Amino acid sequence: MSEEGKKREEGRGEEEFKHIVRILDTDLDGKKSVVYSLCGVKGIGRRVAKTIAVSSGMDPRAKMGELSDGEIKRLKAAINSVEKRLPEWMLNRKKDLITGEDRHIMGPELLLKLREDINLLRKIRSYRGIRHERGLRLRGQRTKATGRKGLVVGVTRKKISEAKAKTGRRESK
Repeated sequence: MSEEGKKREEGRGEEEFKHIVRILDTDLDGKKSVVYSLCGVKGIGRRVAKTIAVSSGMDPRAKMGELSDGEIKRLKAAINSVEKRLPEWMLNRKKDLITGEDRHIMGPELLLKLREDINLLRKIRSYRGIRHERGLRLRGQRTKATGRKGLVVGVTRKKISEAKAKTGRRESK
């Protein structure tokens, strides 16, 4: 091993490679880069992840498992203060219905807010709420030919089925 490699080994101390890093109740892959690993958290995409990594002073291309505990704490602090770090247009919840403020929701809280919003739409009996209740498309898509599910999907012809009923025999294959 070269001298530079030995210095790097000594500089790291007893830090080991972390295969799993836990952030916002989500297990992130340590083999991936910081940006792509952060994308595993609900509510964080590539663009937001890169902004978080750069604003916290980390190399976005570094492997998540190679980060020290201090760097992971800095990353968690950056994620907790993401609303201050991101521009207004990047936030995923602008003008919250209850508080009226701009927020960026991540992790398990995102799924809870989505469920609350759908339940509110159902409660006020809006068009979208009714479509959610019935399990239909709600953004104007056509429903006659596509989006079919369930047992009775095929089309049967009346004349053929009536003829089979009259003769009482099955179609031979």
